[in-house]
Amino acid sequence: MVFDPQLAEIRFGSGLSPTLAPVTSADVMLARLQGPDRAADHFPIAKTDEILALVRVFAKLRKLNRSKRTTPEAKLAEKAFKRFRREYLQQRDLWFRQLLLRHVTTQDGFRERLTLFWADHFTAKGKNRAMRPLAYGYVESAIRPNITGRFEDLLIAALTNPLMLHYLDQFRSRGENSALSRRQGGRGGLNENLAREVLELHTLGVDGPYGQKDVRQLAELFTGLSYGVEKGFVFDQRMAEPGAETVLGRVYGGAEPALAPVLQVLRDLARHPATAAHIAQKLAVHFTQDQPDPDLVADLTSAYRDSGGDLLEVYTALLSHATSWQPELRNVKPPFDFLASACRGLGVAPALLAGWTPKQIRRGFIAPLKLMGQDWQSPVGPDGWAEADAAWITPQGLSARLRWAMAAPQRLVEPLPDPLGFAQQCLGARANPGVQFVASAAETRGEALGLVLCSPAFQRR
Repeated sequence: MVFDPQLAEIRFGSGLSPTLAPVTSADVMLARLQGPDRAADHFPIAKTDEILALVRVFAKLRKLNRSKRTTPEAKLAEKAFKRFRREYLQQRDLWFRQLLLRHVTTQDGFRERLTLFWADHFTAKGKNRAMRPLAYGYVESAIRPNITGRFEDLLIAALTNPLMLHYLDQFRSRGENSALSRRQGGRGGLNENLAREVLELHTLGVDGPYGQKDVRQLAELFTGLSYGVEKGFVFDQRMAEPGAETVLGRVYGGAEPALAPVLQVLRDLARHPATAAHIAQKLAVHFTQDQPDPDLVADLTSAYRDSGGDLLEVYTALLSHATSWQPELRNVKPPFDFLASACRGLGVAPALLAGWTPKQIRRGFIAPLKLMGQDWQSPVGPDGWAEADAAWITPQGLSARLRWAMAAPQRLVEPLPDPLGFAQQCLGARANPGVQFVASAAETRGEALGLVLCSPAFQRR
C-alpha cells in the first residue's frame, strides 16, 4: 500500500483545503479518529435529550393553541406557539450550518465521513414537525459517539434511540398477549417494521439467512421497546409479548418480558457471519466503488469476524488494502459531500458561514440539496440514500449542481481565488489538463470556478 495524502482527504475525508494540510498517514487518520472529537466541540449540535425537551414544549404549546376558546389568553397561546414553532424549525437550519462547518474546518475528515455513513446505514427521521429536528440529536447521541467501538454497541444505541422507535412505529407495537392488549380487549397489534429492517438493512442483509418466521419472532421480542418525550427510551412491559421467542434457531426470553433478551439478540445478530459480510460490502462500496474488489470485501469481512465486530479493526483493514488507494476516482460524491467539499476547497471562512441566517442556509444549501436529489434528512425509505453513482448522475441533479457551482463561490469567498490555483489546490495531482484548460479559458473567475467544481475530477472521490 502506498499512502497518498491528497487522496486520503478526497476519498476518506471532506476534501482538500487551502488552509489545512493533508493528513500524513493512515496511522494518523486512525489516531485522530480515536482522539478528541474537536469538530463536535467547536461546532456543537444538540443531543437527543436536549431536543426532546424542546419537543415537550412544542407539544404543550400546540395543545394550548388547539383550544377553541377566544379569550385573550388563548390568543396569546396561539402567538406563542407560532413563534416557538418557527424558531424551533429554524434551529434545524442552524444545526445544518454547524454540520457543514465541521466538514469545512476538520482535520479529522475520516470521522465526518464515517458519521455520515453510519447515520445513513441506520436511517431514521421524524415524521411530523415536532420530531423532525430530532434527526440531529439522533446522530449526535446514538451514531457519532459509537463509530469507533463495536458494531453491536452502535446497533443497540441506534435501535433504542427515540427517533428510530418513532420512525419505524415500534412504539405502537404490542404483543397479542401483552398486558395492555388483554386489558383493552385485544386492540392494537404487532408491528414488524423494526424487526424487518434490523434483519434486512442493519445486520444480516437482504439475502441473509432468515425468513418471515424470524421476522415475526423478533418483532414479538421487540415489543416493549418504546419511548416518551418525558423519559426518552423506555422498555414498557405492559406492551411486551410474554414467553420465549426463537430467532435464527436460538431461544430468547422467558415468561416475564425483559430488556436483556432484546439486547442479547441484537448482540448475536451483530456477531453473525452474514452481518460481517454485509457491513464489509457496504463499507467497500461507499469508500471505493459500486463494484468493489472482492479481495477488499473479504479482508474487511475477516477483520470484522476476527475482532468480533470491532469497527476500528475494520477501518484499519480498509486503510491498509491496496485497492483503497487506487488513484482513479470512481465514486460520485452525493450532493452533501459535493457542497461540503466545495466549501472546504474554496477555503470558505468559518466566520462567514457562522454569520449566515437560517434563511440564508436554506437558500444557499438545503434547497439546492433537494434539487440535487438529496432532500436533507428526508430519504424516501429506511434504506437511506443510494450508493450507486447513477442515482446522482441525473439531468436534474447535474443541472442543479451546475447552477449552484456557478453562483455559490461569489457568495462564499471574497475575493474569488485564481481558478487555476484553485483547481490545483482542491484536486492536487488530479487537476488534469482538461480541468486546467477550463480553469484558464473561462471568461470570468466565477465561471471558471464553477466549471472546476462541476468537472468529473471534482465530482468524484
